Amino acid sequence: MDRTAFVSRLDESLRTAAFADLDASANGLQVDRSSDSIERVAFAVDAAVEPIEAAIDWGADVLVVHHGLSWDGIDRVTGREYDRLSRLIQADVGLYVSHLPLDAHQDIGNAAGIADVLSLTDRERFGELGPEFVGQRGVFAAPRSTQTVHGKLEEALDHGGEGVQVLDFGPDLLESAAIVTGSGADWFDEAVAAGVDAFVTGEGKGQLYHQAKESGVTVFLGGHYATETFGVASLADQVADWGPETTVIDAPTGL
Repeated sequence: MDRTAFVSRLDESLRTAAFADLDASANGLQVDRSSDSIERVAFAVDAAVEPIEAAIDWGADVLVVHHGLSWDGIDRVTGREYDRLSRLIQADVGLYVSHLPLDAHQDIGNAAGIADVLSLTDRERFGELGPEFVGQRGVFAAPRSTQTVHGKLEEALDHGGEGVQVLDFGPDLLESAAIVTGSGADWFDEAVAAGVDAFVTGEGKGQLYHQAKESGVTVFLGGHYATETFGVASLADQVADWGPETTVIDAPTGL
């Protein structure tokens, strides 16, 4: 597949341009490569040394990640930035990044993946960020206990053995849930305003405990990494349909 066509197709599918003024991440192609041919594409959550080396060993032409290398720009190419960039450049492996666009995608995004796990119905966009939304909310087909929802998340999330934390302050039977993956605690008040029984995110902040207790909402904390594996995996399936060979690199952090 031609590199220009590959990048353009990803940009269009993910609506990358819509997040240009909303996201600190430099979404899109962050590291170029010398060849125009894209035949093998690796996918991972983080552009860290471990997945970069795995992509190189697999023979990837491009590594597609959720968390890239450039956040509000790169001031110096030293230390960790040098270690990561030098590996990509020396191996002639490109780097494509999709942060908030992949969170926000209502079909293949991270929140959409968790909504699939929980079999939520009547889904709506959730997690307002300017004109966009970075999550989803919906209702359970039938009311579910906290233990049932917890079990579903424990089984589905790649939490590195750390488990899913629960702040069990909601009703005995949960009828609805809102989801913002990763560091989504800032949208908890929006979940309360929406009247949901449960809120699913990756990691919490100190005040989230009391906010949940005082609001009567059950919170599930699945881990930042674990809640954000769904988007890259779904994107890998999509790209495979375009022709390139794909692989998903798993490097769980337990965080």
